[in-house]
Amino acid sequence: MRSRLPNVGTTIFTVMSALANRSSAVNLGQGFPDFEPDSELLDAVNAAMRSGHNQYAPLNGVAALREAVAEKISVLYGHRYDPETEVMITAGATQALMTAVLALVHPGDEVIVLEPVYDSYIPSIELAGAQAIRVPMTSAYRVDWDRVASAVSPKTRAIMVNSPHNPSGMILREAELRILESIVLRHNLLVISDEVYEHMIFDGEPHRSVSAFPALAERAIVVSSFGKTFHVTGWKVGSVVAPREIMAEFRKVHQFNVFVTNSVMQVGLSAYMQNAERYLTLPQFYQRKRDFFRQGLAKTPFRLYPCEGTFFQLVDYSAISTQSELDFCKWLTTEVGVAAIPMSAFHQDPVENKTIRFCFAKKEETLTRALERLATLA
Repeated sequence: MRSRLPNVGTTIFTVMSALANRSSAVNLGQGFPDFEPDSELLDAVNAAMRSGHNQYAPLNGVAALREAVAEKISVLYGHRYDPETEVMITAGATQALMTAVLALVHPGDEVIVLEPVYDSYIPSIELAGAQAIRVPMTSAYRVDWDRVASAVSPKTRAIMVNSPHNPSGMILREAELRILESIVLRHNLLVISDEVYEHMIFDGEPHRSVSAFPALAERAIVVSSFGKTFHVTGWKVGSVVAPREIMAEFRKVHQFNVFVTNSVMQVGLSAYMQNAERYLTLPQFYQRKRDFFRQGLAKTPFRLYPCEGTFFQLVDYSAISTQSELDFCKWLTTEVGVAAIPMSAFHQDPVENKTIRFCFAKKEETLTRALERLATLA
């Protein structure tokens, strides 16, 4: 059988999680919390279920949730999206990203992505019949904007950006977004901005959304995730905002992709979001976890990269082993009892920087157990 995605196999997350289960390892590989969401959110969803919100939602999402999204963006980033025509609720961020690509990118187009690149981007581009143009980040996981500019060709349709960046934890600052803006305007490009970790930025830094830059907002789809924000990744509920003309194209694909998103979750989330503190306090919540984990890792031979955002910590293990990243992660899982993700998995061609990724979105006792095992490497 001919495959539409001949180079795609089982994801590294599935592979490492399965190995972690077989080895009874602490799973710091796949990016999901091991703690429960706020009971008030669960109560809000239960109330929605009990009060009859169990049939199809509107195509673009429950009105109250769209209004909550528009209000949040207006307050935080200064851009007002029309909840009726410029906001949509999606079946998670991955669906939103693929729908955005399928809606905006045509066969023969090129789409610039930053490498290391999250694993759903390339398959989405290839399913659209387009070509992904990978631009390597620097060894310190910063964007090389000169290389981005040089990668633009007459075929370039869009640039996909991700801040805070998964897998590196890097954030884009205002000066960088101004450079992106100049490239986009010069070449009349679209932007697909993955901002699912928007509320996980540390050390007092603000999140600089593409929405906050009017010239970028005019030509961008911005994707976010309720699952990441409220510790409910299994619910698979996300949001998309974009100018009316772009959203009209997004809606065409969305309606034949998933049609609508879970009604009950949307009603519960809209009620829960009325208290903005529930997401505004998230940076402090995750920074405490980051700092606790980094303090423990500092006692090991790992060299820590900066973690500016997300709930991922990169480390260099070159003082411990000369193994490849994948082999080291497998060894770490089976022999030390802690699962991680090799950074090489986020590259098309083999790249071996002796760097792996841990997820610290875990209970303190989970992180403590992992750190106790990692301490044996000292």
